[in-house]
Amino acid sequence: MRIAILSRNKRLYSTRRLVEAATQRGHEVLVLDTLKCYMDIASMRPSVHYKGEQLEPFDAVIPRIGASITFYGAAVLRQFEMMGAYPVNESVALTRSRDKLRSLQILARAGIGLPLTGFANSPDSTKDLIKLVGGAPLVVKLLFGTQGKGVVLAETSKAAESLIEVFRELDANFLVQEFIKEAGGADIRAFVIGEKVVAAMMRQAKEGEFRSNLHRGGSASLVRLTPEERSTAVRAARKMGLNVSGVDLLRSNHGPVVMEVNSSPGLQGIEEATGKDVASLIIQFIEKNAKPYASRTRGQG
Repeated sequence: MRIAILSRNKRLYSTRRLVEAATQRGHEVLVLDTLKCYMDIASMRPSVHYKGEQLEPFDAVIPRIGASITFYGAAVLRQFEMMGAYPVNESVALTRSRDKLRSLQILARAGIGLPLTGFANSPDSTKDLIKLVGGAPLVVKLLFGTQGKGVVLAETSKAAESLIEVFRELDANFLVQEFIKEAGGADIRAFVIGEKVVAAMMRQAKEGEFRSNLHRGGSASLVRLTPEERSTAVRAARKMGLNVSGVDLLRSNHGPVVMEVNSSPGLQGIEEATGKDVASLIIQFIEKNAKPYASRTRGQG
């Protein structure tokens, strides 16, 4: 098979591992810098060009698209879908997962456990918004932040009001969420491929920090999921329309709650914590499912 990986840096761990796994299984792999791809839009034969040449068709494409280039990256991915390449994650699912508000609304509609969450535009709603999520302490979260950036813990109602006021003055869109104290600064990353959790790790925040992201100094270890946690992770990935995802869960007093569903989950932390060859599992999923024009939207979404 001919497989394209959309990644801005071929030296990144996740990109390298996917190239290794695909090559070992006999596939031809090309890493494409997403921002250097350009497209022939108004044509009966859609195409993608790269470094002055028109690319030959691919059987599958693996999007490793950073949050900062979601708009352009999704456009490139749509173009590949229109050309018949099988996307590991479709462009519609990618953009859906990157919009925190939209993704939470989708999950809530499906009855999947979430922290109490509030969203408002008017400053007149601030006090009631804080009450809506159970009061302080609470978490204020930018809608388009990643890797723990733009996520702030407000210890008191006064601090929450001040923080919300600052975010509004910056014209930033944000959510207010219940702080799950019983999680103890730990969360679970469940790596879902297809209809199965293939690996899971617990991430523990460093001392004095409530965000458990590995990029912020958190540590990772192997964890055994409960049946309810597995089911929640798989259902969340399915509702988002993602074939490959990292579902972040917290263990609350009322069961597992989903914090986020990541459409481009990193491989380094999960592979090192679990010892599993997740990259090869992704390639095997492609081998089993890739067919021409097999995406549900075919670039139309």
